[in-house]
Amino acid sequence: MERPRPSLALIQVFAVLIAVAASASADELRVPAFTAYLDPDVEGARVSQRMGVSGWTDPNLKVLWFGRIATAGQLDCSATLRLPKDATSKLRLTVAGQSAEATVAGDGANLVTAGFGSFEIPQSGYQRFTLESLNPPGQRAGDLDALILGGPAATGAHFNLKPRRNAASVHLVYPVERDVEVAAFYCEMTGLEDPIWTYYMACGWHRGYFGMQVNSPTERRIIFSVWDSGNEAIDRGKVADEDRVKLIAKGEGVYSGDFGNEGTGGHSHLKYQWKTGELQRFLVTAKPADATHTVYSGYYFHPDRRQWFLISSWKAPKEGGYMRGLYSFSENFGGANGHLFRKALYGNQWIRTPDGRWIELAEALFSHDPTGKADRLDRFMGVENEQFFLAHGGFGEGFTPYREKFTRPPTGKAPTDFVLPE
Repeated sequence: MERPRPSLALIQVFAVLIAVAASASADELRVPAFTAYLDPDVEGARVSQRMGVSGWTDPNLKVLWFGRIATAGQLDCSATLRLPKDATSKLRLTVAGQSAEATVAGDGANLVTAGFGSFEIPQSGYQRFTLESLNPPGQRAGDLDALILGGPAATGAHFNLKPRRNAASVHLVYPVERDVEVAAFYCEMTGLEDPIWTYYMACGWHRGYFGMQVNSPTERRIIFSVWDSGNEAIDRGKVADEDRVKLIAKGEGVYSGDFGNEGTGGHSHLKYQWKTGELQRFLVTAKPADATHTVYSGYYFHPDRRQWFLISSWKAPKEGGYMRGLYSFSENFGGANGHLFRKALYGNQWIRTPDGRWIELAEALFSHDPTGKADRLDRFMGVENEQFFLAHGGFGEGFTPYREKFTRPPTGKAPTDFVLPE
């Protein structure tokens, strides 16, 4: 017996329902928990790609997401998590100055949803999503899987959805005429913000880099490193002796050793509590030792001693010439606090040729790492107080286009106070 065919009107109704469902699904945005940050203790729980946020038992610890909302209007918010069966968790979500609470019952290994309802987003821009535990101290709030967004305001929203939580690294690239031999590179730098895991780098070139780090609340360093020759990226133990840079000299109290995982080479640092907001001075020199070796030295103007201080000198193989590819950068090398704002000033850049001629570098181009291409757009360069600045993190509005050129006012005053230690 032939079945009756559905009417054209019924087919059209089904088509509309399918389209609406597809549209709703497309507009829903899942922001993984492994992209979140913790406040005030960035290591107060575990954050991992496999488990999301786990071990959250402290009600004073908040879980934060940041994203840019492109469309004002209604934003539907929920969170997915895992809880043991028979366990419950009470949570509060705050967005755009509005808060809502939800209580959820656990279902073992299965995800459960804490629905917080709708929030009104008044205008486009970055928003902070703050999730709080309203449970007693020591009670598990749940292993967070994701923040789920829907509604009209979710359309076009931009979040970092990748496990890397670092702010984008940002760079100044200094154009130098191809035929200019660079025997010395001088740069002044002032760190304006000082979150831990920050590296403000003043003098970079094709074989190394020189700058200052915030390593912990109680430790800061002046770092000078030079890369080996060859293509080994990870393990310096695999680098042949003829490709290794060799330590020639180092200053009093300077540690020296190997580095790997970002190329390999010789590393040195001085533990020194450089001050935020205080100008620091850096100089790198290049002296050809023979046709195939160059000695690179990093000198830091020690603020307490009021004199130039040798960090270290390294003899680099397969060189024999001078410096090229000059740049500065700012890096967030620990992703757990990649939401924090970092900023530094870079000014009075000069190079010196082998015959002693000084040339001022008053132009620079902006660049960033792959994270800054699409995942984290809060990366900036500009001119401030007659110096270049680099800034990243903080989820501030706007961004600086890749390869944009800036010019600072020239000082016209070459540095001439170089009494360098041997």
